[in-house]
Amino acid sequence: MNTRKLGTKGLEVSMIGLGCMGMSQSYGPADEAESVATLHRAIDLGCTFLDTAEVYGPFANEELLGRALAGRRDKVVIATKFGFRIEQGKMTGTDSRPEHIREAVEGSLRRLRTDHIDLLYQHRVDRNVPMEDVAGTVGELVREGKVRFFGLSEAGAANIRRAHAVHPVSALQSEYSLWERNLETEIVPLLRELGIGLVPFAPLGRGFLTGAVKRAEEYPETDFRHNDPRYQGEHYDANLRAAATVREIAETLGATPAQVALAWLLRQGDDIVPIPGTKRRSYLEENLAAADLALDAAQLQTLDEALAPGRIAGERYNERLMATVDR
Repeated sequence: MNTRKLGTKGLEVSMIGLGCMGMSQSYGPADEAESVATLHRAIDLGCTFLDTAEVYGPFANEELLGRALAGRRDKVVIATKFGFRIEQGKMTGTDSRPEHIREAVEGSLRRLRTDHIDLLYQHRVDRNVPMEDVAGTVGELVREGKVRFFGLSEAGAANIRRAHAVHPVSALQSEYSLWERNLETEIVPLLRELGIGLVPFAPLGRGFLTGAVKRAEEYPETDFRHNDPRYQGEHYDANLRAAATVREIAETLGATPAQVALAWLLRQGDDIVPIPGTKRRSYLEENLAAADLALDAAQLQTLDEALAPGRIAGERYNERLMATVDR
C-alpha cells in the first residue's frame, strides 16, 4: 500500500489505516482470535497505521494490540490517545493536566509493550487545562523519546492554533466523510495553512455508508448505533435515501458502497488518511481495496451533491457527546 505524510515533521503512514476500537467496544461482541488475525492481515497488506486509545475498553484495546504486535512492533505506526479521567472502568470527564498526561502515557506504553508511541493525540480538548500546557507536556515527551509526534482529536480552530504554536501538530483526528462534512468550511483550510494532516475516523458513517444498516432500536443497547440520532425515526429514512447514491455508483463500478465512500475521501487530498474500523479480515480487505478504486469527475460531483453538507438528517452525536467536541 502507498503511504502518505501527516504534518511536516516526518510522520509517514499507510494511506488507509485501521481503527481498532470496535475490537474492544461499541459495535457488539468481538472475537479476539479474529481481531488478532485482522491486525496481522493488515500488516501483511501494508496497512500499518493502527489507531487505539487508553479509553477503548477501557485499556483492553491497547492490551490487545500489545499482545497482537509481539515481534511486529517495528512494522507498524501506533496512534493512541489520552485525555479522559477513567474511574472504576468508566469515563468520568476529561483530564489533560500535565501530570495526568504523563501517567496516561506510561500506562499506554506498558499495555502496548513498547518504549515509544508514534502518534499521541489529546482525545478531547480539556476546557480546564490551557492548550499550551498540553502541547508543552507532549513536547517534553517527544524530547524524552517516549512520543514521536503530536496530534489532536476533535479540536476546534482556536485550540489547533494554540497547540501548534507551542509544539508542531502533525495530525488532527476528527469525523469526516461523505456522511459528515462539518470540517470543510473552517478546519480543512486551517490544517492546510498550518501543514497538519487529517485523520478521519468513522469514514463510513458509523456503518451507514456500507448499506448494511438497521434502525437504531434493532441494535442492542450496548451498540453505539442504538443511540445514534442518525439511525432513528425519520432521520433514518431520510439518510437511507441520501446514501442510496453511494450504492448506485458502487453498482456501476462493480465495487461496494464502502469502497466508494473511502475512494471519495481519499480524493479529497493526499494529506488525508482515513482509519475505517473493523474487527474482521473480510471487511479489512474490502476497505483496503478502495485505494485502487478510481472515481471520475462526474461520479465525484454526483456524490458531493447527493451527500452535501446539510443533506444528512440528525446530529452525529447525542447531546452529551456533542458537548465534548470543541466546535
